[in-house]
Amino acid sequence: MKKIASTFCFLTFTLSVLMAQEDVGFRFGVQASPTWSWMRTNDKKLEGTGSNWGLKFGMLGEFYFAPNYALVTGLGFGFNQGGNILNGYPTADLWKDSQLSRNELHAIPQNGKYHYRLTYVEIPMGLKLRGGSDEAIKYYFEIPVFTLSFLTRAQGDIRGTNDRNENDEDIRDDVNGLALSWGFGGGVEYKMSGATLVGGLSFQQQFTNAKGKGRVQREPGGEFTEEKSKANIGLIALRAGVFF
Repeated sequence: MKKIASTFCFLTFTLSVLMAQEDVGFRFGVQASPTWSWMRTNDKKLEGTGSNWGLKFGMLGEFYFAPNYALVTGLGFGFNQGGNILNGYPTADLWKDSQLSRNELHAIPQNGKYHYRLTYVEIPMGLKLRGGSDEAIKYYFEIPVFTLSFLTRAQGDIRGTNDRNENDEDIRDDVNGLALSWGFGGGVEYKMSGATLVGGLSFQQQFTNAKGKGRVQREPGGEFTEEKSKANIGLIALRAGVFF
């Protein structure tokens, strides 16, 4: 957290310096964007189901190297990202490294669900293109946008196991702390006196594996073996922001 705080302070200072230099074509803004995320795996017996509603909140920065072309970046939080993973094995233990509230939660039966709720600090970097003949209204596209994410909080729920359901487990030890995503988006800008409102949609997909290695029982009553599937988070955001 100290490194994250130091990075935040450094970028805030850098953005302030750039804002003071009007000739560099820099814009500063903030966003509070609702999100819808889900998880997918490459193991047919660990199926991604359900979705999470969340929020992206933070700073936005655009550096225009031409009137309608800019490099985009920022710093913010992505809250409540993730989804469910449905267990199709006789028994599974995807959170084997975490200190769960009850020992029996470490091995859940078939059709039980692991629900992930993850929070990241995010640093996006991408290219923005604007168009439109009206000075007050512009449309824009951002492609590609790469996002580097640092895990700050990981909570999980056990679902579909009758009386063994459990909420708010700390699963940080079973979630990878670093994520890399790619994405794209588009929308509309409306220029007002002293500010520009932004609205649009964006898509984000992780390259990297979100989860650690668990263990599964492949046959009823059999030995537990290592489970090496990869899980990725996909996300759609309803962009809502303002530039000053």
